[in-house]
Parts: sequence; structure tokens; C-alpha cells
Amino acid sequence: MTCKALLVGVNKYKLPGSDLQGCVNDATNVRDVLLKYFGFTVKNIRVLVDTRATKKAIIDRLMWLVKGVKSGDRILFHFSGHGSQIRDRDGDELKDHLDEILCPHDMDWDGTYIVDDELKTIFSAIPAGVHLDVLLDSCHSGTGTREMMNLSEHPGPDISRAIRQRFLAPPMDILCRQLDEDDLSVNRIMKSANPANHALFSGCKDNQTSADAYIKGTYNGAFIYYFCKHIRDAQGAITRADLLKRLRASLKHEGYDQIPQLECPAAWKKKKVLE
Repeated sequence: MTCKALLVGVNKYKLPGSDLQGCVNDATNVRDVLLKYFGFTVKNIRVLVDTRATKKAIIDRLMWLVKGVKSGDRILFHFSGHGSQIRDRDGDELKDHLDEILCPHDMDWDGTYIVDDELKTIFSAIPAGVHLDVLLDSCHSGTGTREMMNLSEHPGPDISRAIRQRFLAPPMDILCRQLDEDDLSVNRIMKSANPANHALFSGCKDNQTSADAYIKGTYNGAFIYYFCKHIRDAQGAITRADLLKRLRASLKHEGYDQIPQLECPAAWKKKKVLE
């Protein structure tokens, strides 16, 4: 059985004023638990951070992730960074819905972002019997008009923590295109993947934001921080359903207003993480 992983953490963005602080720590945190508890090896984990995490580099490494895998293999894709929404286009025609996007380092609003159609093309090459796990610690918000980029003091128990939300608000011209219809619907970034062969852990609901937060002396994604913490506490022996329960309890206790989500076949919820 082969275990392969692609881990992406983007703190530094070309767009002015968009930098985050905890995404690289997320990538190294996930790498650590994969090596310690799940049988992954250094040579089969690829990491892209900051200026190296361009759209082309991410797509190229995703192609590496799926290449040559066979039934029984395990692969994992993790992304920590900004998410956003863009009006879906088919050629030059505007459709009547929004696509959620992942924002690489070289993100712009003219096509340099990763949408579900690109992930669908790549993940459709996965043979039956390959297990795909996806970890997304970015914002997939249904409230695109809300200003989410300001630093604020977190209302939780440790009020000194500065929180930045992992959501890039579209510029006004893009936003105007999104608001010219009353019946816009929101699509998840992994909606096109085969639900029978993947498990998706995401940091929040699609109408919420994920926190880039200062936790115990370092910046981290709140979701990934507690995801890894509970895996370490259980020495890797924890079911997906139990992990989700503990994640939600920890984030609620610490005052975060995001609710992690798990999408996978029902039978997978009773299995151990990455099993």
C-alpha cells in the first residue's frame, strides 16, 4: 500500500494586504502527524508553501499525487490559505451560480485560482479502491458581501488573540457580477469528487469563515491545530466521527464561531482517520 500526500500552506500572497500567518505551520503540523501515526514517508509527502505555492505548482503536484495510485492506496490533499467565491463561467457566458475557489500564492481575479472543475479533472483519474482524504482550512463563505479581512480581537476566553479570516473578498467589479441575480447558489469546492471514494474535512460551514489564529504562542489555523491535537492525543487511533465531535467541542469551547464539517460515505465515519 502506497501513502502519498500533498500539503499546501499559503501565508504570503501577491495581492496586497492578503497575507496570513498560520498556514505554513498548518502544513508542517499535518506533515508531522502523517509521519508519526499513519505510515507516510518523507519521500511521499510533497509540501508547497508561500511563493512556491503557485497555481501551476499546486496543479502539477496534484497530478503527481494521483499518478500511479491503485486500489488500496491512500492519498491526502491538504490546503491552508484563503478561499473565496467567483461567478462560474462557461466560455464568455455567465451562469447563475457561484464556484468556491482555493487561492494560491499568485492569486488574481482573472483565472489564477483553483476551482472545482480542475479538481474534478484531476481526481477523476483515481481508480476505484483508492482512498482520498481532503483537509481544507480556508473560508468557503456564502456571504460574499461581508467584510472579512479586518483584524479583530477574538471574543473567546483568550481575548488577546488576533484573528484573521481566511477569506478573500472579491473586488467590486467581480462582486457586481455575482449580485446581478437573485437566485445565486453556492457550490462546495469538492462537489465534483466521487463521494464514494473520498472524505472531506473542512474547517467551517459554507456560510462561515475559518480562523487564522494565535494559539499557545504560534499562529495556526484553528481547525488544523485542533485536528492535529486530537490525533496526537489519540495516538492516531480515532474514528472520523469521534474526531469531528472533538473538533467541534474544542472550537466551541475556545470561542470560535466556525463548525467543522465532514463529508464521506457513512461507513467511513466509523473507521479510523485515513483508514
